[in-house]
Amino acid sequence: MDLPLLSSPRALILHYFDSRDRDKEMLLALAVPSFISSTTAHSGHLYLINPRPRPPHPRRVSAKSNPTFVPAAHQSRRKCECFDLHNELVPYGEAWAWQKDIVRKKKALIENDQDCPDTLIALQHHPVYTLGTRSSEEFLRFDPKAAPCDVYRTERGGEVTYHGPGQLVMYPIINLRNHKMDLHWYLRSLEDVVIRTLLSTFSIRASRLQGFTGVWVDQKLAAIGIRVSSWITYHGLALNVTTDLTPFQRIVPCGIQDRGVGSLKGLLKENSQSEQRGAPSDDGELIHITYNSLIREFSEVFQLEVCQRSASSSSMLKKEAQLS
Repeated sequence: MDLPLLSSPRALILHYFDSRDRDKEMLLALAVPSFISSTTAHSGHLYLINPRPRPPHPRRVSAKSNPTFVPAAHQSRRKCECFDLHNELVPYGEAWAWQKDIVRKKKALIENDQDCPDTLIALQHHPVYTLGTRSSEEFLRFDPKAAPCDVYRTERGGEVTYHGPGQLVMYPIINLRNHKMDLHWYLRSLEDVVIRTLLSTFSIRASRLQGFTGVWVDQKLAAIGIRVSSWITYHGLALNVTTDLTPFQRIVPCGIQDRGVGSLKGLLKENSQSEQRGAPSDDGELIHITYNSLIREFSEVFQLEVCQRSASSSSMLKKEAQLS
């Protein structure tokens, strides 16, 4: 039988009887000590182990000794270290090299049958265009030999995109063996992080676009491109918060011709209702609020305990990579 999770003795009494039998509550209350064989208290809850008559002073019940043992409602979550550089402008090449170094170290842990914890890097980039493995240069509206800023061809999926100040970038480097070994699930989960952030913090209803990866509110707000090697993920998502959108005009973002790119700041300006709620007018404050919400939703979607690790400048990246 399914065993109920109960928050109080009164709740136990009411739950045990059908609602039509609440007139028997007092009688049952008097009988509780004789028919409950054992309860285990955990985090303020009672777990009904065996509702059959037992003699006084029953033996202790454990998961091993009793197959009907009900575990804690909230199991401890796996930890995920988070390198917090969300206020830093980090050169793309440096962050990319750091990700690959972390992936190599995680693979070594797995090969040696050691625990492989998850990692999250949050930052902003100096202006840069990045292309995926199979990206076409036809989506560039400039000569690559005379590019307005750095251009990198990477091993991630997806077409060309732009990174720059005011855009929050999250690079989850996680072991999907500890989650779900399903790339579609992982991509949808990253989208969920952004969708939940926009709704919970800004009351903005974002959505997916059939056949594409990313998050939209009419215009595309978040781009997602990943690489998975031996079930270890890297690259990740980029959310336009206060981003100057002008550089996107020099490309066909993500290779989608008929869809523009937007920013959270732009949406909040257009939404008079949000402004009445006191939407942040300072770019730095908006970045900070959005970052905290992204971390909170990432923790919930992936069921991880995020442990913050700060770095004072982009120069810390190489140092952390050497020490990790």
